[in-house]
Amino acid sequence: MNDRAIRILEFDKIRNMLSEYAISDMGRDKCLALKPDKNKNAIENAQQETQEAIYVLRFKGRSPINSFQNVKPHLSRAEKGATLSIRALMEISTCLGVSRKVRAQLVQEDEFTPSLRKIASGLYLLKELENEINECIIGEDSIADSASPELMNIRRQIRHCNERIQNRLNNMVNSNMNYLQEPIITIRNGRYCLPVKLESRRNVPGIVHDQSSSGATLFIEPLALVEMGNELKQLNIQEQQEIERILSHLSALCADNEFEISANVDILCHIDFVFSKAQLALSMEGIRPNIRDDKSLNLIKARHPLLPKESVVPCDIWLGDSFTTLVITGPNTGGKTVTLKTVGLISMMAQAGLHIPANAGTQLTVFDEIYADIGDEQSIEQSLSTFSSHMSNIVKILETANEDSLVLFDELGAGTDPTEGSALARAILGYLTDRKILTIATTHYSELKAYALSTEGVENASVEFDVESLRPTYKLSVGIPGKSNAFEISERLGLPKRFIKSARQYLSSEELRFEDVIASAEHHRQIARREKEKAEQMYSEALEIKRKSEEMYRKAEEKYEQAIKSAKSEAKKLLDKTKRESASIIEELKRMQKESKIPWHEINKQADRLGEINSLFDTHKKPDNNQPLSPEEIEIGDTVKLNSTGTQATVLSLPDKAGRLSVQAGQIKLDVSIDMLSGSQESAKKQRSFVSKSTVNKAASLSCDVRGLNLEEAILETDRYLDNATMNGLKEVSIIHGKGSGILRKGIQKHLKKHKQVEEYRLGRFGEGEDGVTVVKLR
Repeated sequence: MNDRAIRILEFDKIRNMLSEYAISDMGRDKCLALKPDKNKNAIENAQQETQEAIYVLRFKGRSPINSFQNVKPHLSRAEKGATLSIRALMEISTCLGVSRKVRAQLVQEDEFTPSLRKIASGLYLLKELENEINECIIGEDSIADSASPELMNIRRQIRHCNERIQNRLNNMVNSNMNYLQEPIITIRNGRYCLPVKLESRRNVPGIVHDQSSSGATLFIEPLALVEMGNELKQLNIQEQQEIERILSHLSALCADNEFEISANVDILCHIDFVFSKAQLALSMEGIRPNIRDDKSLNLIKARHPLLPKESVVPCDIWLGDSFTTLVITGPNTGGKTVTLKTVGLISMMAQAGLHIPANAGTQLTVFDEIYADIGDEQSIEQSLSTFSSHMSNIVKILETANEDSLVLFDELGAGTDPTEGSALARAILGYLTDRKILTIATTHYSELKAYALSTEGVENASVEFDVESLRPTYKLSVGIPGKSNAFEISERLGLPKRFIKSARQYLSSEELRFEDVIASAEHHRQIARREKEKAEQMYSEALEIKRKSEEMYRKAEEKYEQAIKSAKSEAKKLLDKTKRESASIIEELKRMQKESKIPWHEINKQADRLGEINSLFDTHKKPDNNQPLSPEEIEIGDTVKLNSTGTQATVLSLPDKAGRLSVQAGQIKLDVSIDMLSGSQESAKKQRSFVSKSTVNKAASLSCDVRGLNLEEAILETDRYLDNATMNGLKEVSIIHGKGSGILRKGIQKHLKKHKQVEEYRLGRFGEGEDGVTVVKLR
C-alpha cells in the first residue's frame, strides 16, 4: 500500500492508537509498523486472531501477557562468550516466566481460540533454566548465598571476619576515646577506620586512608587490624570471582537455549500485538468484516474511526454490484470528504487485520492499492497551483490503477474553469468506469450529476443539508444527487430576494428544472426517512413492551414454581415429623400394654394423641372439596379458587353471558370460565396450601426442542421439561438441540451429568437425529 494514501487517509493515526495498547516495546514497534496486507488468506487469519483475542478479553477478563523485554541482544552477547549482567539474566528469566504463563492460559481445550492455541503452542517451556536463574539471583544487584556452596562458604567467612574486626575496633574506640573526634567506626576505601584527631596522630599508629575536608580529622586503619583487613579484602575478591563464575555459567546456559528463547520473544511480541488489536476493537466497538472474493463492498452504519463515536453520523455505502463509480454531491462541510476517508481508512484497517467500526454484515474486498487525491497540496517550491498539484497526482493514479484498486477523488476537476473542469472529470470517471475500477468522487458540478444519471455503471449520492437550521445532517443517501442549496442558504443568511431572483435568471431553464427535480426528490426522501424512523421507533417500543411483558410473565411463573416447591418441602417436613411422632407413640403404647401396672387412662391418652396427629396429617394431605359457583353468587372483590392449581384469586368482573369473567391471581390477570372456579372458605386462608403431584402434572411430549435459545434459556426449558416428564412417568425422552457450533449440546450434557432425575444420556443414533439430539433415560 502506497505511503501517500496511508498518510492522507490517516492510517498512521490508527497505528498510533493501536500502539498505546501494547505492553512491550517490541509490541509497540510492531503496531507502528503495521501495513495493510494484499493476501486474502493472511487477512482472514489476522482477523481470526483479533476475534479470538476479543473472546479471551471478554470471557476471561484480561490479557494473558505481562510486560517483558527484548532479550535478543543479551542472547547475542552470550553466544559470543560474554558474561551477562544480573539485570540481563533477570530479564531473560522474566521472559521465560511470561512464556510459561501465556502458554498455560492459551493452550487449553477451547474451541473458540484455535489460532491463539496454535500460536501459543510454539512457546518453549524452559522451566529448569528459569528456576536456576531465579534461585541464583534474588535482586537486580544481588546473588543468593545458595547460588553455590563456594559462595556460601566465602560469605560465611566474610561475616566472621567482619565480626572480629568490629569487636577489635569497639575495644579500640573505648580505650582511645580521648584521641577520637567521635566514638564511631567508619569505612574508607573498603577498610575499617577510626576518626582520629589531627593532633593525636602519633597516639593511634596505623595507615591513613582519608582526611576530612577541614583537615582536623584523619581516618586511620589501626596497625593491629591491617592483617585482618587484608584477609577481608582477599575474601571480597574471592566472592566477586565466584559471582563472576556463577554469572558466566548462567550466561552459557542461556546461550545454549538461544534459539528457543528467541522464538519465545517473537511469539510473545506477536501475542502482544494481537491483544492490542483486540483492545482497539473493543474501544471502538468494532466488528469483523466479511471479506469478499469479488470486487465489491457494502458498509453498514460505518463510522470514521478517528471521530468521537458519540457525535459521528454512521453511513451506509455500497459499491461494485450494480455500479463501480459513485459521485457524491452536496454542500460544503456536509461530510463528503469524511465519507471518502471512511471508505478508504476502513478498507485499510480490514486488510491490516483490524476490526472496523461498523455494523455486522459489513462486506469488504481486498485491494492491491488504494489511491486517494484528497486535500490541497499546492507546492510553492515546485510552482504548482492547487489544480496542478491535484492533476499531477491524478496522472500518476491513472497510470497505475487497475481492476484491483480503489480510487478516491475529492472535488474532482476543481481549481480551474468549471466547464473545462467538469469535462475533465467526466473523461476521468468514464475511463475508470470502463475499466471497472471502484471509484468514489465528490463534486459540486451539476454536469457530473447529470452524467451519473445517464451513464451505466455510475451512481449518484448526496449528503443532506437542513436549510432551516443551515446545518448539515451528515447523512449519506445513495441513488439521489445532492443540491448545493446556495440560493436557499444565501436567502436565509439575509441576502435580499432581488439578488436571488436575479441570480436565477442566469440559470438555463433545463438547469432550473433539474435542480427543482432534485429538490423535490430530496424533500420527499427526507419525509420518507422521517416516517421510516418513526415506524422503527414504534416497532422498537412495541418490542420493548413485549419484552417487559414476557419478563413479568417469567417472573410470575418463577414465583409460582417457587411456591409449589416451598409447599412440597413444608408438606414433606410435616409428613416426616408425623411419621416420627406416630412411630414413637406406637412404641409407647406397646410398652404400656406390656406393663400391666400402667393405668388405662394413660394408654387412652396416648391413643388419643396418635389420633390427633393422624387427623392433622389427613387435613393437610387432602385438599378441600371444590365448591361449585353460580353466577348469582359471585360479586366483584370475592375470593375464589382456581380448580386447576388451587391458587386463590380475586374477582375483577362479573360473569358475561358465556359465563366468563376476569380474576387476578397474584400479579397475573386471567380471563377464565366460571366452571374453572370454586368457592374459597375463610378458614382456608389461614392454612398453608399444599399442591399435590397431580396438580402440576401436564401432558408431556417425548421430546423437547430448545433450538434457537441461548444456553441459559435452553437449560431452564430442559429442567422444566424433565420435571414434567418425570411426573408423567416417562422413562426415555429426547432433547433436540441441533448440531450448529456445539454450544447447546455441550452445555446441556454438562448440566444433565448433575441432574438428579437423569440416570444416563447418550447422543442420538442414526434415524434419531444423531449429534443434534441427546436421548435421556430418567430414573
